[in-house]
Amino acid sequence: MNLTHLFDLSLVNRATHAAVEWGGQMYTFGDIDARSNRVANALLSRGFQKGDRLCVYLANCLELVDIYLACVKTGVIFVPINILYREREITHILTDADPRAAVTLAADFPAIVPVLKPAELTSDATTRPPSVIDGDDPAALVYTSGTTGVSKGAIITHNNFAANALNLLTCWQITAEDRFLLALPLFHVHALGNGLHTWLMAGCRMRLLERFEHKKAAEEFISFQPTLFFGVPTIYVRLLDTPIETARQMAAHMRLFVSGSAPLPAQALEDFRKLFGHTILERYGMTETMMNISNPYVGERRPGTVGFPLPGVSARIVGPEGQEVADGETGEVYLRGPNVFAGYWRRPEATAAAFVDGWFKTGDLGVRSADGYYTLQGRRSDLIISGGFNIYPREIEELLLEQNGVAEVAVLGVEDKLRGEVPAAYIVTNGACDFSALEEECRAKLASFKVPRAFVKVDSLPRTALGKVQKHLLPKP
Repeated sequence: MNLTHLFDLSLVNRATHAAVEWGGQMYTFGDIDARSNRVANALLSRGFQKGDRLCVYLANCLELVDIYLACVKTGVIFVPINILYREREITHILTDADPRAAVTLAADFPAIVPVLKPAELTSDATTRPPSVIDGDDPAALVYTSGTTGVSKGAIITHNNFAANALNLLTCWQITAEDRFLLALPLFHVHALGNGLHTWLMAGCRMRLLERFEHKKAAEEFISFQPTLFFGVPTIYVRLLDTPIETARQMAAHMRLFVSGSAPLPAQALEDFRKLFGHTILERYGMTETMMNISNPYVGERRPGTVGFPLPGVSARIVGPEGQEVADGETGEVYLRGPNVFAGYWRRPEATAAAFVDGWFKTGDLGVRSADGYYTLQGRRSDLIISGGFNIYPREIEELLLEQNGVAEVAVLGVEDKLRGEVPAAYIVTNGACDFSALEEECRAKLASFKVPRAFVKVDSLPRTALGKVQKHLLPKP
């Protein structure tokens, strides 16, 4: 089977049922099926074949859903691009993925490949085109930063997406009776892999938002009366400002709040429970694996932990010598299961380095309690997670080192109450250096969440005898 067979449980079997609210209109699953068939036929008429890549640089919209489903139906590989990315970052993905075309509404999108507008991907044919797609065929190529700062494409197969969604349907009890409010960006696997796939497989009603807007959150919750909501810690921290009467109205019909993409502070979970009357379910996932570990739907959702491995997913805590450590001891989290990606796009060496004996090395440090709960304790790499987005300092450092007056630079994450972490840049100068100009250059070349929130001038960077920068010795900005 492939994803289309599972989506047909809703697209065909629930064709007349309400599927999604977008822009004040409601569309049935039959509408979504027909819309995506038009796009699928348009792709084929433009010469797309199974295995071709299609890059998509769009904010959340119904057309993005149509395009993704069209790719699934034809075997075209869907390549979402973060809409906060700028020319430097977009160009790398376009060059690496080598797509046949890109779809966007952005006027300044790099013209490296043919650029199409969503309106250009339509046809009169509403009949689904024939295709032969295997479960091991790639469905999406999702780019994630690497420890060297080079963004790599993670190959996510139909089977990967299916195993992930089926686990969530079962473990989080998602059914056609749910009402799902989705405000997360569809270019991210959190919304794409978890949100879109569980909605289509369960056949529930969804309201899709372009983005989460704090000031409109209460109105969206109260008017739609959702039972299910996926968020990142930044969203939940913002919601803690809600007056208690409003919070209880927002949560009146809620069944499950889920948090992921970054660690949720234990205090935030407790504060949210007191205010909204619900205990957030925290889980652990990543681009290359989607969902790995989850607190239980029924049972203790333990603050500060991410719970137990999901069905079919095996986890190990491994020490520096490759040995499995005892409960209570810290090590690197290794994973194995049907959710684990097929490898990095056209990077066999990086793929080989990411696995050992069939286990995926996450780079995350964790510990398992005596009763089986897993707790994450940071990362082996310098990864910064800010508001659910991954930031690798090397990418920012390389850009800053290109600027006049910058001799040395170290970027690290510093604690932030709202976003969890934000990047800060420590700079050794070798002449006149305008920090305001550095910030403007970062804003012009990088996604907004990657721009350092502080630029700190230092006389030197602390280093080991071998020259490695000891970032933990740098002062707080």
